[in-house]
Amino acid sequence: MAHDDDAATHQDEDAVHYEGPSGGWGSLKGIARIFGKEVDGPEAFDLLRRQNKPGGFMCVSCAWTKPAHPHIAEFCENGAKATLWEQTSRRATPEFFAEHTVTELKGWSDHDLEQTGRLTHPMRYDRASDTYVPVSWGEAFQAIGAELRALDPESAVFYASGRASLETSYCYALFARLYGHNNLPDSSNMCHETTSVGLKKVTGSPVGTCTLEDIDKCDAMFFFGQNTGSNSPRFLHPLQRAVKRGAKIITFNPVREKGLIEFANPQSPVEMVTSKSTQISSLYCQVRPGGDIAVIMGLCKYVLEREEKQWAETGTHLLDVDFIEQHTAHFEEFKAKVDATSWEQIEEESGISRSDLAVAADVYCEADKVIGIYGMGVTQQVHGSQTIGMLVNLLLMRGNIGREGAGISPVRGHSNVQGQRTVGISEKPDLVPYDRLKALFDFDPPPKQGVNTVEACEGILDGSIRAFIGLGGNFVRAIPEREKMEAAWSDMRLTVQIATRLNRSHLINGEVAYLLPCCGRSEEQQAVTMEDSLSMIHGSVGNKEPASEHLLPELAIVAGIAKATLPPNPNVKWDEWVADYAKVRDLIEATYPDKFKDFNQRLFTPGGFYKGNKARERIWETESGKAEFTAPDTLSAMGVPDEPGRFRLITMRSNDQFNTTIYGYSDRLRGIDGTRDVLLMSPEEIEAAGLQEGQTVSLVSDAGDGVHRQVDGLAVTPFDLPRGTLGAYYPEMNPLIPLWYHDKLSKTPAAKGVPVRIVAQAE
Repeated sequence: MAHDDDAATHQDEDAVHYEGPSGGWGSLKGIARIFGKEVDGPEAFDLLRRQNKPGGFMCVSCAWTKPAHPHIAEFCENGAKATLWEQTSRRATPEFFAEHTVTELKGWSDHDLEQTGRLTHPMRYDRASDTYVPVSWGEAFQAIGAELRALDPESAVFYASGRASLETSYCYALFARLYGHNNLPDSSNMCHETTSVGLKKVTGSPVGTCTLEDIDKCDAMFFFGQNTGSNSPRFLHPLQRAVKRGAKIITFNPVREKGLIEFANPQSPVEMVTSKSTQISSLYCQVRPGGDIAVIMGLCKYVLEREEKQWAETGTHLLDVDFIEQHTAHFEEFKAKVDATSWEQIEEESGISRSDLAVAADVYCEADKVIGIYGMGVTQQVHGSQTIGMLVNLLLMRGNIGREGAGISPVRGHSNVQGQRTVGISEKPDLVPYDRLKALFDFDPPPKQGVNTVEACEGILDGSIRAFIGLGGNFVRAIPEREKMEAAWSDMRLTVQIATRLNRSHLINGEVAYLLPCCGRSEEQQAVTMEDSLSMIHGSVGNKEPASEHLLPELAIVAGIAKATLPPNPNVKWDEWVADYAKVRDLIEATYPDKFKDFNQRLFTPGGFYKGNKARERIWETESGKAEFTAPDTLSAMGVPDEPGRFRLITMRSNDQFNTTIYGYSDRLRGIDGTRDVLLMSPEEIEAAGLQEGQTVSLVSDAGDGVHRQVDGLAVTPFDLPRGTLGAYYPEMNPLIPLWYHDKLSKTPAAKGVPVRIVAQAE
């Protein structure tokens, strides 16, 4: 692998690829295509103008931070798509549902279901006619409340996607605990729960330590398993600034993602006119899926070797020995593990040469301030927690946590997924200040730990879960074992989905089922708040008329169900809270005073206000009271070993989707257009497997549990990937992932390293 100027531009010319940079004209064309398809009025321009700005509304797409001094257009391609998608002129009315049975709609694609447009009326599933029929809000609330009162509270699950505001999330979590359970899984369980558990174990904080100012001041950034160009494109602006001031960016990812290769700023006239772009990564290494532990082990090994040499030659330390002594534990055990691991083992498991790892490690050693950045390529692995531990090891060696311009920075997906955890959506009682809840609302919160996403699925399969309330999202489509889960879903007594647009989860119903339409964030007339990836709290206020006069805000829907379910409590004032969200923020401040001091007064602080982070202050809330070095027991984050014919499948999102929402069939940044039914593999692997480009194949699960799982109809497509690696789209590949195949600590499904085999389909 090259480690000169070609390192960020090399590509396999025999594979499909995209010639242009991330951003640029391609990004503008992508926005224009969705604009023409979704919106038929000029008001969307004003909406985009206010997006992600103080006093405006916050994007419902990714959780990247909002700067204090925003660009003229502070939105990216996918953020604009999400807003235009929410503001579509299409409507899914009661007349639409009368014309189409649920069974018929199950045959539609994900894209076509959402293309029906915004939901306009509360609906009840009528099993006799197999259709949704309109119902009044009052009837819906009373019926749902009656069903919940008839059930054991612990048999109900209250799921939350990552888009609900802090105000709604706080009330939703309170509703669950007043009702009598902690069954509060959220979308974090499917993406970054490995961070919440793994990072907390070694630093004491469940979130990253960096702010935007750190990114503007660092000397180097090390990226692992994060696709900036598709998942958080606005991050490319500070990355471009960093490169131009001389910071080095080193990337490890199985896929050569365009965003971390080169970027053309759509807001720069010079770059748009001249087609000039900025090379982002100075070194881009294609690690094998699950090989990040080995990569970081190699970096650490080189740093320790260089420390030994420097000490012998100069009597000075490369390591920050004072920091290690004062602030860390278990360094000697970690060092012994590194010393015992051979370079041959590291190269074999990572797929990266010792020489390239040395180049990357030299950048680390010569940089005074380093940030470690990672995404779901790390968290969605069986041993993802150990990978996070290794990245923390690397940073701790030179004191790169808890000082300006350095730290660890997981990049979250959905816009408020981190904030929901902050204000109480958690299945773990020990993460919630029960003493304050008890004092505020005069009740005894339930002490039993609730279920996360995987455990909720297990409960649905074994019949112990009888009700599911979904606050947004597309749960059934997003989870592993989809076919088995869909079959068991209808055995539940009650399913309720709160949503803006139709998706597949709304077609898989319990005995009693309701589909409740809510306002979008740009339609919220009161201010709401959310937390971004860098722990900044932002206010958001919409100015768009709701898509239908029959819509209610999310908080009003949660309150309506809660009032119909719970006995009266003079301290629980649902109507007052719905009428004035500021009162909910006062409750959040009273419950979490250290994070939300003067909440209402700081609502629209430019750039948001920081909730704080003890690890950033070098206060380590761990078992040892210090930041903890760890010694991994494996070099592979995969859950099963390699075998002949077994591949490592990574599930991927196109730049024309967000989570399970499919905007279209153009994965421009990978050079794939018009289809999602593809199997990506290197030309060398295609030849070795005796396959041909365009050949239709199936993938079968090879997890070793004897259960047959299969996805058919995939066209073999040449793509630049490491040996033994396949790529295909999420959520289409979810049926291949066993429910038990997840990170060992967090139970996050391991969708970035799925063991599979290829089966050629008969002609």
